Amino acid sequence: MTTLTSVPPTTAVTGPPARFRDLLASEWIKIRSLRSTPWTIGLTILFVVGSAAVATLADNAARSGPADFLPYDAYPPAGYWMLILVASTIGALTVVSEYSSGLIRTTTVAVPARGSVVLAKAAVTAAQWTAVGTAISTGSFLVSQAILSGRHAGVPLTHPGVFRALVASALLAPVCALIGLGLAVLLRHSAATMVSSVFTLLMLPPMFSESERWSADINHAMVSAAWKRLVQNWEPDPGSLGYTATVPGSWIVYALWPVITVALAVLVVRRRDV
Repeated sequence: MTTLTSVPPTTAVTGPPARFRDLLASEWIKIRSLRSTPWTIGLTILFVVGSAAVATLADNAARSGPADFLPYDAYPPAGYWMLILVASTIGALTVVSEYSSGLIRTTTVAVPARGSVVLAKAAVTAAQWTAVGTAISTGSFLVSQAILSGRHAGVPLTHPGVFRALVASALLAPVCALIGLGLAVLLRHSAATMVSSVFTLLMLPPMFSESERWSADINHAMVSAAWKRLVQNWEPDPGSLGYTATVPGSWIVYALWPVITVALAVLVVRRRDV
């Protein structure tokens, strides 16, 4: 005759809750482990800095001295439109790649505080693209100055408008990356996020001219238009019929877009299922 032996109840082994610095380390590992990340960043740096060299060489013949220097030589729109596209895309991929692979379920099970996960992603993305944007902006300026110095047309960093253009161009990358990340959290779909990012950051601003006040206000509220104003070191033409954005207003646009987008993402992710 056998006797039943009681089995003691099992106790769940739980560790301490994840700290925010643990989330930061986790997100950094995810970004660093992707082989495509350094290649994409490296090629982007080469393209944007190279476009600055090409633009300066093409415009060099018209320059006669420091007074004629325009930051557009160092920060040509064509190169920085590419930076906007790449930064917003990579920022979005930090989120939509987890949704497409199913990793987001593991993440949310390990860390139920979904808002903290989004904030950790935003912090790592901002730090990464601030470093990349600074390298690109500084490289563009140095390459442009090396070319202009050959004609004794180089200017120091203290020249009016130059430092502002450098900072604005450096911050363009993290601003667009955070916008892409926020849209990815809101939409959770790769194609929809990419189309929305490109439309919002690149295609929407040219649709609104500066000839009418209401149209100019919408145009000036866009990130690419704000960047364009911040790298412009000449005063608007008093006789122009168009409305020109202000420098303080352009800095506000820079700040509000990523803050509002990430804040909406945190709010939404806390209220819905994965």
